[in-house]
Amino acid sequence: MAQIGVPSLILILVVALLIFGPSKLPEIGKAAGNSLKEFKNATKGIMGDAEENTDKKDKTTKLE
Repeated sequence: MAQIGVPSLILILVVALLIFGPSKLPEIGKAAGNSLKEFKNATKGIMGDAEENTDKKDKTTKLE
């Protein structure tokens, strides 16, 4: 899997600055951060549900 290095990250930020302008860039960053936060919370919720189902399955197997 390719990794993004520092020069590539700087190039991406410069292109974003040219496209969106300095006034919109903080709004875009905030929206991206909120989206990432929501995605992580949703992933934790899915993982928690999967663990609960596994625990229930183990308990019913032990009772039989």
